[in-house]
Amino acid sequence: MSAGTYTPRPGAAPLPRMIAAQTALETRMLLRNGEQLLLTVVIPTLLLVLFSSVDIVDTGAGEPVDFLTPGVLALAVMSTAFTGQAIATGFERRYGVLKRLGASPLPRWALMTAKTLSVLVTEVLQVVLLTVIAFALGWSPHGNPLAVLLLLVLGTAAFSGLGLLMAGTLKAEATLAAANLVFLLLLVGGGVIVPLEKFPDAVQSVLGLLPIAALSDGLRDVLQHGSGTPWGDLGILAAWTVLGLGAAARFFRWE
Repeated sequence: MSAGTYTPRPGAAPLPRMIAAQTALETRMLLRNGEQLLLTVVIPTLLLVLFSSVDIVDTGAGEPVDFLTPGVLALAVMSTAFTGQAIATGFERRYGVLKRLGASPLPRWALMTAKTLSVLVTEVLQVVLLTVIAFALGWSPHGNPLAVLLLLVLGTAAFSGLGLLMAGTLKAEATLAAANLVFLLLLVGGGVIVPLEKFPDAVQSVLGLLPIAALSDGLRDVLQHGSGTPWGDLGILAAWTVLGLGAAARFFRWE
């Protein structure tokens, strides 16, 4: 046995391993939170099943599930990347969790990366669940899967930036109220359940610029109508991504 076998080797773990460990922790915390599961899984699932089975809203020609599924997928992205992340991060900031993590060997940018990766893992589970339910309800998707993936990734980035901006600038209680209010408003006016064509023309032009409307309309163009890459909707999501992440990086307060 060599003399240096038990010599301590203090120091931080490799950065990829730290990010992976923090991502796993963030994902477990999110999936164990009952309120988060209500937002991310239960509500989108109930909306999809209810409005696909009961003729409550006029979704136009075709099967209701073909119109509703893209919108519910967009809602699932928003519930996880924006609402859930904003509330969780806001209370972590209030209780000093972020301050303590910021003083650990894990860089602050790596912590935000881990949070984003956790969101992506949760969204994969959401998409799989909602897709299985939609197929059971008779969904017939079309279009290019790569265009769908690009829309989902850009939508996640846009909502994640806006969620972090809210969590890093408002008090935790204000974040809780504001995030839930925005969720409800965008659920009604973002083209998720009610088509934007049902709103007045002047209102449509404004609502169409919202990230939830761009994501739901883009997914609907591809999955329901089999259209090509929706560059206009992708451009809106890219603009919100730059605005949200840029503002979050500039104004986020860790304590």
